[in-house]
Amino acid sequence: MTLRELRYLVALADHGHFGRAAAACHASQPTLSTQLRKLEDYLGAELIERGGRTTRLTPLGQDIAARARHIVDEADGLIAAARAHAAPLVGPLHAGIISTLSPYFLPWLLPVLRLRFPQLQLAVQEASSQPLLERLEQGHLDAAITALPVDGGDYDAAPLFDEPYWLAVPQDHPLATRSDVRFDELSEERLLLLDDMHCRHGQALPMCSLERADDAPRFGDFRETSLETLCRLVAQGIGCTLVPALARRSAQMAAPGLIVIPLRSPGAMRRLGLVWRRTSWRRTEFMQLAQSISRDPPPGTLRFDRRAPGRAMPPPPRTVLGTRAH
Repeated sequence: MTLRELRYLVALADHGHFGRAAAACHASQPTLSTQLRKLEDYLGAELIERGGRTTRLTPLGQDIAARARHIVDEADGLIAAARAHAAPLVGPLHAGIISTLSPYFLPWLLPVLRLRFPQLQLAVQEASSQPLLERLEQGHLDAAITALPVDGGDYDAAPLFDEPYWLAVPQDHPLATRSDVRFDELSEERLLLLDDMHCRHGQALPMCSLERADDAPRFGDFRETSLETLCRLVAQGIGCTLVPALARRSAQMAAPGLIVIPLRSPGAMRRLGLVWRRTSWRRTEFMQLAQSISRDPPPGTLRFDRRAPGRAMPPPPRTVLGTRAH
């Protein structure tokens, strides 16, 4: 019995298909199938139901795959520990990031990671929060960047930064000439919200009190719509929406006639964080990565203050390659 055979069994359990499991392991399908036959011969038991249109593990196969996953994780931990001894954050990292953050955060993040962790090989998947957490739990992702806190699951998380929300309205809207807006002034407005913007995950946003109002169906739920599409709808006078700070400039460029106004209400922001499985062998690396980002977050966001939970601090003066930016 070899570690490679156990990896193949775990991949088959994850993907439910010989071809997809082989691709995930960077092996040919005949090689994977042959190695799994050897594992069955060694154990003297049938682990896989063959012959149907779908591939299933036998009950024993499911039990062995679960045990094999722990063995593979521990082996990967040994490899990571050896690599981390030489240099931190080396090698592949499969990370997820929520769609309302990814297009605006990644252009800032990738150059930073190349500078600080040049041997890190980042592979990114973009989706909404729940699919990312499901992929994380299933082992398809190593970590994910999403809004905090997360509900359920056996996760650990580290805050990265707080991102204020801005209000987007059409240019002929009565609020369009204002220098800022309080959230309680939106009680009669129709807010168009992406799925990730609704009051979930325990977020204490001011709009949560509006969402609970039974007599005010003012919210449109756009689960498969991009933020850019939502802003175009707002520019056409269909309603107003919330725009995360990092997306503000892109939103105005994508939707001519859109006016974006600061929200001055306390708590009109979302907290972004790095999330990983509590059992992950890379948890020390993830803490280091989160601390590296949180010390100097992207412009337009607020630095999370660990000395005072619940507070956010403006980031320190920007530095570019060692020189203070003006």
